[in-house]
Amino acid sequence: MTQTDGRAHGRGPGFGRVLGIDCGSAKTGYGVIDVKGREARVVVSGVIVVSARLSFPERLKKIGDEVGRLIETYSPDAVAVEEVFYSVNVKSALKLGHVRGVALFKAADAALPVHEYSPLQIKSSVVGYGRADKNQVQQMVKMLLGLQELPPEDAADALAVALCHAHCAQTQEKLASARSGRTAPGLTARAAQSPRI
Repeated sequence: MTQTDGRAHGRGPGFGRVLGIDCGSAKTGYGVIDVKGREARVVVSGVIVVSARLSFPERLKKIGDEVGRLIETYSPDAVAVEEVFYSVNVKSALKLGHVRGVALFKAADAALPVHEYSPLQIKSSVVGYGRADKNQVQQMVKMLLGLQELPPEDAADALAVALCHAHCAQTQEKLASARSGRTAPGLTARAAQSPRI
């Protein structure tokens, strides 16, 4: 687990906290970022690893418990997850769908808005190229968030989802402001901005 002091931003106008989740039946990455204006920093990131010895329902429970703990501990304003993608391995796709269901339930149970993004959207937002590989995503996440070390793949993917949401929220807010003919005042309670990507 990588953790920094997220209190430096403070909970004021223009502030947003996003929990990004990269679902997997064996490893589920997570990343919480604080976003204020054009600055973004990591609060905590890591990987939920479940034992292969556990039954699949037991794995789902462990993942659900950990996601619930993250929400309770870090109080995000929004949750962002990757959309279901089609896979030639139907069994793996079904398991992934179950894990996503657990994560979505935990977010809904905490009355948090959930935002879903395709792998293409996430990679395009963070790397600038929708077909980027894992290493490219890791490198860009490290650079954008000013990390000392390269984050693990699953954690990097989760942070990338969070950054993607922050970027999309910023764009939507600018468009809304343009339509209303005024300057954007900053983040609303349930939206986040991101550094320029």
